[in-house]
Amino acid sequence: MIKELYIKNYTLIEELHIEFHSGFSVITGETGAGKSIILGAVSLLLGQRADSKAIQEGKDKCIVEAHFSFEDRSAEKFFAENELEYDIDDCIIRRELNISGKSRAFINDTPVPLSLLKDIGEKLMDIHSQHQNLLLNNEDFQLNVVDIIADDVEDLKEYKVLYDEYRTATKALSALERSVNTTNDNLDFLRFQYDELTKAALQDGEQETLEEESKAMAHVEDIKSSLYSARQLFDGDDNTQGVLSAMSAISSQLFAIKDIHKKAEELSERTESTLIELQDISREVSNMLEDIDFDPERMEFVNQRLDLIYTLEKKYKCEDISALNAFLDEISAKLSASDTSDLDIEAARKKADECKLRAFAKAEKLTAKRFTAAKKIEENMQSRLVPLGIPNIRFAVEIEDKDMDEKGKDRITFMFSANKNARLQPASQIASGGEIARVMLSLKAMIGNMVKLPTIIFDEIDTGVSGAVAEMMGIIMAEMGRDGRQVISITHLPQIAALGSAQYKVYKEDDFFTTKTHMKELSQEERIQEIATMLSGSVVTDEAISNAKALLNV
Repeated sequence: MIKELYIKNYTLIEELHIEFHSGFSVITGETGAGKSIILGAVSLLLGQRADSKAIQEGKDKCIVEAHFSFEDRSAEKFFAENELEYDIDDCIIRRELNISGKSRAFINDTPVPLSLLKDIGEKLMDIHSQHQNLLLNNEDFQLNVVDIIADDVEDLKEYKVLYDEYRTATKALSALERSVNTTNDNLDFLRFQYDELTKAALQDGEQETLEEESKAMAHVEDIKSSLYSARQLFDGDDNTQGVLSAMSAISSQLFAIKDIHKKAEELSERTESTLIELQDISREVSNMLEDIDFDPERMEFVNQRLDLIYTLEKKYKCEDISALNAFLDEISAKLSASDTSDLDIEAARKKADECKLRAFAKAEKLTAKRFTAAKKIEENMQSRLVPLGIPNIRFAVEIEDKDMDEKGKDRITFMFSANKNARLQPASQIASGGEIARVMLSLKAMIGNMVKLPTIIFDEIDTGVSGAVAEMMGIIMAEMGRDGRQVISITHLPQIAALGSAQYKVYKEDDFFTTKTHMKELSQEERIQEIATMLSGSVVTDEAISNAKALLNV
């Protein structure tokens, strides 16, 4: 529950420090005094959006801080998972907002993201403002109420696992069907590509070999001329001595003196070695010259083959033959997959059907629990709403089938009728504002013990009611505030204010320059005066004082 609240520089609040108690407390004050400001500050601690305009004029930042306590150790796991210091008796939550618009949040002096404030806020407090009455038109809210009464948390977790498996299997089936359909649509084109590339029978390295051969054939005359000239230089002719003859003569001369001139021996050996190498080169040149011949048919084949390779590379956007062959392998795999696609789809469809059956069976169990809970809700709401001034109330929980989603297969609608013989209709469509307020209070009271939320704040839930009905609503809230729970009601009704074990007043003070909002806990005498004012207005009569004392049992 909330134990202390500190607010500084927030809209009309310069500085406020107030303590709260367990049980049922009320907050009163004139319209416009600033009760909504207090509520807005508390909402910041629960992770609501902050606006720098809320900072008091002339100040750099505002601060909202509260001390909470836990009734049990159920939140300890949350603190451990988020590496936060845990104290069951004192959890400090703080929110700071700078004029620049930057907001900072802290739990026990540790900076935390806003999402973490929202998570911890759900464990600490529920603020029921007037706009929350609109939840009566929200299918998820109505389903959540039924699930709370059904106490089906574990069943929902198990169903969610099965539903996720079904959804995953369904997505996999759809993806496979799309892939197969795409492949089938392109099957003829894939076969054409496969045939074209297969017929080409391209070999790795073939392109480089053909390009080299093409280049050689394009310069065959130049090659032959150079080889012929080289052979002439080696062999010589009638007018000139060839290189081989000259080298042979040199070798003979050096060989002749190697025994009598030691240095000539080495030169003789080197010359002999060079002569052998030149003779070998001469034979290679002669052989190449004999082999070189222009073959027009071969030239045409090479050029046509290269044209085919270049065309295919451009057509399929591949850099070389290796890439073309890899693309051929890819096409082959797709064609092979198409041969087994029907079997694959059948297997995927079977798996999806099996997952759906398992999820549906669990959803059926959820539905059965919800029907049982619906009967309890109908009986409970009947007994709660009759004393709240709706004697002819009929309240029903309508459960209809719908397509499965992550919460099951049930559509929940709260049906309502306040008049005899009038047909049941959705509560959100026909209930008046006062009736909706009573319905929502009854729902909150009914689920309060199941949820075990430490603090509930009702913001003028009594709108549209008065007299005995207002008193009964106050009694319900007071009952909710027992057993250690904290219930706080912001109210304009003296019947409800008198039922609080503690009462706080929100008021404004004006001076020449500013208007400031304050809040204080009232003493017994101050409560009498405040409730008397609520009964009679600005002029407090003796009769109003007596009535206030009677309401307070003093």
